[in-house]
Amino acid sequence: MATMNFSIPDDVKEAFNRAFDGENKSAIVSGLMRRAVEERERSRRSADFVERLRLIRARSRPVTGDEITRARQEFRE
Repeated sequence: MATMNFSIPDDVKEAFNRAFDGENKSAIVSGLMRRAVEERERSRRSADFVERLRLIRARSRPVTGDEITRARQEFRE
C-alpha cells in the first residue's frame, strides 16, 4: 500500500477527526479519493460525449419541425 502526504487547513483536519473519531481514517480517505477519481472519469466521459455530439451536429443538416413530426409518427407505427 502506498503513502501520500497532503497539506490541509487545520480546521478541515479538526473537523475530519471529529466527524470520523474512532474510525479508520485511511480507509475513509481512500474511499473519498476513489469517489473523486470516479467523478472525474464520469465528467471526462460526459465531456467526450458532448464533443462527439457537437461533431455529429456540425456534419448534419438542420431538420425541420415537420420532418421531426413525420419521423415520430413513423416510429410509432
